[in-house]
Amino acid sequence: MKKRYIVLACFAAMSVSLKSFAQTDNKAAASTQPAKKDKNDPSVRADQFVSVLNLTDTVKAGRVKAVIAAHMAAVRDWHNSHPGTLVPEGIDPINGKVFSALQRQFIIDSTIPKTVHEALMAGLRKDLTEDQVNAILDKYTIGKYQFTFNGYKSIVPDMTQADQDFITKELAQAREESVDYKDVKNEMSNIFKIHKTRIEDYFYGSGRNWKTMYKTYVDKVLAAKKAGDKTAAPAEN
Repeated sequence: MKKRYIVLACFAAMSVSLKSFAQTDNKAAASTQPAKKDKNDPSVRADQFVSVLNLTDTVKAGRVKAVIAAHMAAVRDWHNSHPGTLVPEGIDPINGKVFSALQRQFIIDSTIPKTVHEALMAGLRKDLTEDQVNAILDKYTIGKYQFTFNGYKSIVPDMTQADQDFITKELAQAREESVDYKDVKNEMSNIFKIHKTRIEDYFYGSGRNWKTMYKTYVDKVLAAKKAGDKTAAPAEN
């Protein structure tokens, strides 16, 4: 019986020892693996943005990445260090409503120094063509320029070249202004909304009723869906 206890004790000790060894070995293996990069880190996002350009000049690609990462970090830091509470609670002079928390954050974020934007655009244009610059701005704004333009093409019948020129000019301006805001869903959408309002005013000014055009388009899409066209979907207003 005594021998049996000794054997069991030895076996238990061996199990603990093996388990400890395995844990130590696993920790050592884990420590040798590179840490996962944060997908929201400016350097990681800059790499993703520049990759779409397929630049063969690695030195040039490195400069572009550095410019984008520095800009993203500046926008993030400004946003994080300037809460919306810095803007006093007040009333919107357009509609008389009290500013929301999102509006107050938008206002304070809009005060970011202009040099932040200027450094980005100058840095991009130093090494890239205008088409490549636009490709980077599209990455910043998740393709809102083309998506919105396609919506206008669907909504406005017989769009003229003058119409197209005005729309693309406003949307290009919206895209460039949007990159200085951290919140894609709310703040960038607000910038595009400002320019979309100008576009709709342009149609009113040229004798076309925007609301009527949009309603006609939506009615057409809904009729198509009712007829069985599952791909029909209204464009963004």
